[in-house]
Amino acid sequence: MYPNLYYVFRDWFGVEWKFLHFVNSFGFFVAVGFLVCSVVLARELRRKSRDGVFQPTEETITVGEPATIGELVSNFLLGFVLGYKVLGLLFVDNTFKVNPQEYIFSSQGNWLAGMVLGAVFAAMKWREKNRQKLAKPEKRTIRVWPHDRVGEITMIALIFGLVGAKLFDTFENWDSFLQDPSSIFSASGLTFYGGLILAGIALWWYTRKHKIPFIHFVDVMGPVMMLAYALGRIGCQVSGDGDWGIYNAAFKTTPNGGILPATQADFNSALATHADFFARHESHHAFFPKPGFLKFLPDWFFAYDFPHNVNETGVKLANCTDLQYCNHLPAPVFPTSLYEIIMCLILFGILWMLRKRIRIPGLLFGIYLVFNGVERFFIERIRVNVKMDFLGMEVTQAQLISSGIIIAGIAMIVFAKTNYKKIKPKAD
Repeated sequence: MYPNLYYVFRDWFGVEWKFLHFVNSFGFFVAVGFLVCSVVLARELRRKSRDGVFQPTEETITVGEPATIGELVSNFLLGFVLGYKVLGLLFVDNTFKVNPQEYIFSSQGNWLAGMVLGAVFAAMKWREKNRQKLAKPEKRTIRVWPHDRVGEITMIALIFGLVGAKLFDTFENWDSFLQDPSSIFSASGLTFYGGLILAGIALWWYTRKHKIPFIHFVDVMGPVMMLAYALGRIGCQVSGDGDWGIYNAAFKTTPNGGILPATQADFNSALATHADFFARHESHHAFFPKPGFLKFLPDWFFAYDFPHNVNETGVKLANCTDLQYCNHLPAPVFPTSLYEIIMCLILFGILWMLRKRIRIPGLLFGIYLVFNGVERFFIERIRVNVKMDFLGMEVTQAQLISSGIIIAGIAMIVFAKTNYKKIKPKAD
């Protein structure tokens, strides 16, 4: 596992650049996911605009004005925060011992770096506006297409998605939150459905404000969100953030990390050897050896011990001398994040192929909701998560929400097919 880019560069290139400790693998893949999906989103919005589904709106702007005090101050503050925190990393003592999340959410930083970068940002804004300054500022009317708003759409999805994901994770782990309320400010612990719901509400408001037909917009977003989820799960798998499954007793771990085929007796032995760990963690497991017809797949496809995981969960690796991330799981688990990467990329491919063939507004998004809900509902059956009692059944929060997502998807499909004549796409 690579909890941050320091471990990637050390393992792949043999260099130890300690400042890379602050580039977390999970966050890196989330950022990559947003960039890739922004490109895909812009492409699809542009295609829909060419087909006549989306129309531009007109906006009046003033050009030729010098930079205002508000613009200079806001740019200075942005530069100050980046300088104080990001450039401040270069001046932190004992970088290796600093926890990235603790640093980001602490008051630590470098005032000089913040002031200098803030001044640079303000100067750049002043220079930009001064070059465009006219003797007499004038108002101009411009046409703005939906694909011109991809930057704003991405930022709204990012901000409200992260807030929603954190809030739902807090609700899902309420007992842990009560024990440590400050955990709500940590960067760990995110629930996808919370982000989906809150970001969806925010984007509905945004599209309505800018007169973008929401039912056509969500058809574009369906494949994009499936791709985003798959790319985000790469971060989960690479960093070992705890989104793994139950134990697979058909395999066992080695002291130095790695797995081997095992028997049920080996799993029982691990329970006894690491009784302290299992006293604090569930021991729910299944016995699933590698099937003969899948012998070409590596053992870690069926069970993995997540060495050097970012959560530092498990027991110490025998050969690890690092000050952080020296743990691995005492018994291997199903790598459910890996399974979700594969399944969601396949589902994205199906949605991507269907996007030009389906002309009924809302139908593609309904299919996405069903795909999303079914995939998550079944992966939860072998995934470690907090369970709750619901009508006499033990289910997870994600299973309850995914069931609702499936029902909503079916309703969306029925609604789209029933009312498509009332919501004709302008491309037809």
